Parts: sequence; C-alpha cells; structure tokens
Amino acid sequence: MTRHTPAPRTRTALAAGALLATGALTLTACGSGFNDTPGEGQASGSGSLSILIGSSGDAETKAVTDAVAAWSEQSGVAAEVQTANDLPQQLSQGFAAGSPPDLFYLAPEALAGYAANGSIAAYGDDLANKDDFYPSLVDNFTVDGSFYCAPKDFSTLALIINSDLWTAAGLTDADIPTTWDQLASVAQKLTADGRVGLAFGAEYQRVGAFMAQAGGGLVTDGQATADSAENVEALTYVKTHLNDGSFAFASDVGAGWGGEALGTQKAAMVIEGNWITGAMSADYPDVNYTVAELPAGPGGKGTLQFTNCWGLAADSGNQEQARSLVEYLTSTDQQLAFSQAFGPMPSIQSAADAWTSANPDLGAFLAGAEYAQFPPNMAGAADVITDFNAQLESLKTGDPAALLQTAQSNLEAIVP
Repeated sequence: MTRHTPAPRTRTALAAGALLATGALTLTACGSGFNDTPGEGQASGSGSLSILIGSSGDAETKAVTDAVAAWSEQSGVAAEVQTANDLPQQLSQGFAAGSPPDLFYLAPEALAGYAANGSIAAYGDDLANKDDFYPSLVDNFTVDGSFYCAPKDFSTLALIINSDLWTAAGLTDADIPTTWDQLASVAQKLTADGRVGLAFGAEYQRVGAFMAQAGGGLVTDGQATADSAENVEALTYVKTHLNDGSFAFASDVGAGWGGEALGTQKAAMVIEGNWITGAMSADYPDVNYTVAELPAGPGGKGTLQFTNCWGLAADSGNQEQARSLVEYLTSTDQQLAFSQAFGPMPSIQSAADAWTSANPDLGAFLAGAEYAQFPPNMAGAADVITDFNAQLESLKTGDPAALLQTAQSNLEAIVP
C-alpha cells in the first residue's frame, strides 16, 4: 500500500507552476516549433484555436488552461479552452452543426466512428514525438493502419482509502484487501455513521474492473463476451454488497463521482483513477488517503485502463497550429506538469522514470497497467457502453444476467 498525505495547496500549486515553466523553457531552447521564424512543423502565429476538454475537476481545467496559455504566448496563436459538461454530446453537436472545436479530448471508443465518417484528421504520424508514445496507446488510436491522434496521458483504476477512517476502524496495512472476500469484509467494517464502506460510479468504467477480476470482459479475442458466466459472477458480487449496504454507487450517497464521495467522507474507500489526486489536493486537502491495487477476483488481478487523445477536426483551418500545440502538450515536461497537477500518467516513455521517482506513493496505478483491460474501441462501442451504463444504474434491483444479455446483443451488432 502506498500512502499519500496531501501537501498544502500553495506548495502543490508552486510545484506545478515550476514544472510548467521548465517545460516552456525546454521547448524554447530545443527549437520545437516556437522560434521567431517558424519552419516546418511550427506554428505560423496566425489563426485561432478552439479547444474542448472534459475535465475531472478544477485542477485539470486550470492545468490545461495554463499550459495552452503558455503555448499561446510563445507561439503568438490565440487559443481558448472550453470545459464541456457532456463532452460526447457537445462534440457530436459541434460536428453536426459544422462548427467543431479544432482540438478536443477524444475517447478510444469514439475514434472509429469519427474516423469512418471523415470527421477527424489522422495526424499521429506527423508528430515529431510519435515514437515516444507507448505502443499500446498508439494501438488504441490506430484505425485501419492510420495513427489518428496523440494519446494525451493514461490512467488505471485503483482502490483509494481514507487512511484516517481506516485506522479509526482498527485496520492496518495488513488488512489491505487482496481478494473479493477481504474487500467485502473491510467494506463492512468501514460502513458506519452514515458512511458507506466502498463507493464507485454506476458505470462500466468502474464496475468493469470487477468483470476483469472475474476473468471476464465485454470483448475477448475479438468476440462479444458480455453475457459470460464470469461477468454474471462479477455483477452478482457487486449487487450482493450494494444490497447489504457496504457498497454504494456514488450517486446514491449524494456524490457526483468517487472523488467527491471520498473527499466529503461519504465513503471510506472508492474505486477511481489517478486523476483523483489532483481533485483531492485542490478540493479536499485535509483528507489523507492511501492508494492500493484493486483486489483480485476469481479470475485474478484486474483493472481498467483509460486514455484519451487530442482529436483534431478534419475541417479545421488551423491544422499546423493544432499539431504544434499537441507536441507541446504531450512533451515530457508538460506531461509531468499535468501529472503533478491532476494525476494522470504520461503517455510517453521518456517521462516514465521521472514520473516513478516523483510519485512513489502512486505505484499501484502503474502496477495496474500490467494487467489492465482497455474498454472496447470499435465503431459503435461508445453507444453500447452508454446503454450498458444506463442498465447498470438499476443493478441493485435488477437481474445481472439480463443486463448483460442486453449488452451482448448490442455488442454482437457492432463486433466484426
């Protein structure tokens, strides 16, 4: 188990600012596109970029906005960051109206659909740092042999524990759960005083970790496997503990997501990704927490891995400037600054050693990368997952097998 005691907010802000400054100086010194005389691959100083992001909280919004502002000042290109309330919907509406943002967060499960209708540009192979990205992340954003967009970072899910509540319940490091039975036991002990032991989102992006731990998954070796016995076992386990009151969906305890449930102490443990670190530091600096790998299920260890890329609209009139901004945002120093600010792991291999040294208390997230599953990313997967998430909201009273059968039918319609 790794332990994290939040630093004072001022110290965190200063450290992030220092990294941002370092990134800016490094990029200027190495001639990566921001000299007085633009050359190949450099911003021309003309045009204006619009950027749409989906944010995990104020820490992420500020970090991205500050980084874009720093690039804008150096390049002379105006750029504005907007934070979406519902990124998939707003992005879809933008394309439908013929006015999409130039750059935007794009999930792997949405890539194939936008690529198929020609909405996004395949620019990955044009990036100067294309060979620095982890190959598995490149694969996530490759369609029909074309590397479409730069992975902006990645994250895995882990177990985040309020360490003060853990100690108050008489639990020690030796009690960190490594099996489902142990997880259920400690969750029961931590359920007290109107607080639930374990909370997580009512969505595949959290519940799917249990499916992986049971040995299941939505797609296996190119085949739809949502209705497998392993997945039924996973959802039955979750349903059992939702009903005994030791587990809860974040929304059922009045929280918008797991980070809020942990920070407001409505839950003693949550299942979340490394983006939670920025939110905890910024919004709940007095809450001490520890990070542990998720416990193994009957199928072994399992978690989910997430990434987004910087999508680029095919009709953007600012493609050169946009690629220059992406190279800046995915540089080693800038990705380390983002990690410091809101917790994701850098998508580039050159940042691995520095990230590990700077984040010894977050090792569980990186350990999970060895056995993590990626959500399905074929065309139509986003719609299937959205429907599955709606079904999962009724898991407490519903039939796990029936929910999974619906997902199976939907997947069979899109899996080649």
